[in-house]
Amino acid sequence: MGMIGGGPGAFIGAVHRTAAAMDGLIELVGGAFSSDAQKSKSMAGALNLPAERVYGSWQEMIEKEKALPANERMDFVSIVTPNHVHFAPAKAALEAGFDVVMDKPMTFDLAEAKELKQIVEKTNRYLCLTHTYTGYPMVKEARQQVANGALGAVRKIFVTYPQGWLSQFLEGTDSKQAAWRTDPSRSGIAGAMGDIGTHAFNLTEYITGLQVTVLCAQINIVVEGRKLDDDGAVLLQYNNGATGVLMASQIMAGEENNLTIKVYGEKGGLVWCHEDANSLLLKWLEAPMQTLRAGTGYLSDVAKHNTRTPSGHPEGFLEAFANHYRNFALCVGAREEGRQPKEEWLDFPSVDEGVRGMAFIENVIASGKSEQKWTKFEV
Repeated sequence: MGMIGGGPGAFIGAVHRTAAAMDGLIELVGGAFSSDAQKSKSMAGALNLPAERVYGSWQEMIEKEKALPANERMDFVSIVTPNHVHFAPAKAALEAGFDVVMDKPMTFDLAEAKELKQIVEKTNRYLCLTHTYTGYPMVKEARQQVANGALGAVRKIFVTYPQGWLSQFLEGTDSKQAAWRTDPSRSGIAGAMGDIGTHAFNLTEYITGLQVTVLCAQINIVVEGRKLDDDGAVLLQYNNGATGVLMASQIMAGEENNLTIKVYGEKGGLVWCHEDANSLLLKWLEAPMQTLRAGTGYLSDVAKHNTRTPSGHPEGFLEAFANHYRNFALCVGAREEGRQPKEEWLDFPSVDEGVRGMAFIENVIASGKSEQKWTKFEV
């Protein structure tokens, strides 16, 4: 792979590089790691890359990599930049014949997301969107439990994503992460709802297989001087009649990343918490609660495919990221060899989830500003 972004001072670039390398299927061969050409080139030594494969801009990288012989050039591009630098390099990479992995939210706005979907379909390339949490094996097990009818028809969904790291005005300091995530010119129209609310939204649709059709949002800016939302809650209605509640906040002091989802059906419910990611609780109407554990033989084949260690050995954030990279790489490899990818390999977030994520952001912000509140989910 070649990487765009992830240079000096970046957080998520190192996560992507570690996750991509975990299964031995992917090798980092080059990149344009910063918008500053000198900072980008400084990564050659840090990442043990040949200087000629570390580029001063993403445009140069795509142009020069495309010109290399097929057996030497990169196979795909990983884009780990702020939101406003997602669409252009993704478009250029796809049109140059490269598959793409990219961070969420997929684009700066919904219009870009729709255009990118058209480009993916036209070029017939793969696009993987790293919605990390759907990579956890017990989230995949939760999806299988719902799909197999264990809970009966889904009726109620609760999802909460509390963080506390933006409880203070960090964008007024030298915090690079706070600066771009709270800047409308780089992040887009949403703050917390774009950064973590999209994860919570995506998790509800992934586990249940349902889609939001109507929503009602309250969006707040709590920290004085902040330009984008840092707190909010959303009422949701789904296409089977189920209802849900979503909360995303970055001003809950003392909270880390305990994303939690609860899904309730006619016969029972399930609970998954990020702080105990190896466990899935199943709650039954007329039977004792069950705790399913990662790495055990009684799980679905999909959950086992996305597990690397025996039971009792915790897997976490990096492994969930790696599951998306592995499944993506297996699909790209199968296509290159003229083989049909297995169904479980195709289980990674795609451009479709990217479009719905951007639609969630725009509909939530519109509802938050509206006096009418209830807003039809427009894509």
